[in-house]
Amino acid sequence: MKSFEYSQLIKNLPEQFFATLSDRAAEAEAEGRDIINFGQGNPDQPTPEHIIRELQSAAEKTSNHKYAPFRGKHSAKQAVADFYKREYDVDLDPETEVALLFGAKAGLVELQQCLLNPGDGVLLPDPGYPDYLSGAALSQAEIHTMPLTRDKHFLPDYAQLSDEVKQHSKLAILNYPNNPTGALADQAFFNETIQLAHDFDIGIVHDFAYGAIGFDGERPISFLEHPEAKNVGVEMYTLSKTYNMAGWRVGFAVGNPSMIEAINIIQDHLYCSLFGAVQDAAVAALTGPQDEVDRLNEMYESRRNTLIKGLNDIGWEVEAPKGSFFAWFKVPEGYTSASFTDLLLKEADVLVAPGHGFGEYGEGYVRVGLLTDEERMKEAIERIKKLDVFS
Repeated sequence: MKSFEYSQLIKNLPEQFFATLSDRAAEAEAEGRDIINFGQGNPDQPTPEHIIRELQSAAEKTSNHKYAPFRGKHSAKQAVADFYKREYDVDLDPETEVALLFGAKAGLVELQQCLLNPGDGVLLPDPGYPDYLSGAALSQAEIHTMPLTRDKHFLPDYAQLSDEVKQHSKLAILNYPNNPTGALADQAFFNETIQLAHDFDIGIVHDFAYGAIGFDGERPISFLEHPEAKNVGVEMYTLSKTYNMAGWRVGFAVGNPSMIEAINIIQDHLYCSLFGAVQDAAVAALTGPQDEVDRLNEMYESRRNTLIKGLNDIGWEVEAPKGSFFAWFKVPEGYTSASFTDLLLKEADVLVAPGHGFGEYGEGYVRVGLLTDEERMKEAIERIKKLDVFS
């Protein structure tokens, strides 16, 4: 069979970190081992019933069997605008300030291709969601990292970036509640971000994938709540986490009209819009009852509390995340992220995500997902206890 040589663009793409992680779990399970998988970010709860019912009904409508409008149904974009007004008191024009996405991941990659030329600078968080790197690679941009460290509450310190780096950068990607650290951003940080954008003409992209998940009574704030935010950037939101719709592949970008138009232009060439029934289901999610969202947040907080208490009880000193459905733990003395991950998988049948997969500043940490029920969490804690690492 002839083997075709890949383009340099494909060769430059980074390894897909989560695919590798998934392969490790699959290999272990194929050996008949009972793996407790804390490694991935795949919601374990079902989509709320009223959303499923809307999809079922909408799928029977012959109007949805045709191509939907290229840039999405007005009803779906209006639902996004209504959602932002209700949740964040942000006014959006549904036609010029909303773009529907095939999942927020697509938008995060596409927008870099839309706004960055080869050699342009992009500011990315370190540690950060690995697929930010994919957009930079496809746009052939030069990456400048923003270290996220515990002493700075896992917020980038813009003062540590040189003026040369800031002047070279055309785009900055942020993510709060944060993956992988679970940190939250406050309004003071977004004030600094807006100032950075104005001073150095940098476009801001805020990945708000975990916007519905905040703990201890803290409500994650939207970047767009700042009155100047739409002037300098956009926010990406996904229904994957808020409504357990990860497999449905539906999200949206909101904010600066020129950025929204750029996304729409590239998607005009890549897609023919989302299946109309999925858009109708998204409307039901965004505008329907929100009690399941509240219940989900309470469940994640309960799981977080069980995990944090259990691990501290066995001697692993860990801190509680403030949001998202991830926890970010320092590995014990004498271990690297990789070696501790290997130990947990080989000796305890517990899979976590090694921190170095999220960037240089992720070394020395592992990421743990709150996506397993509390009984399995307790079992994982007992397995880890038996390793005598913390005795």
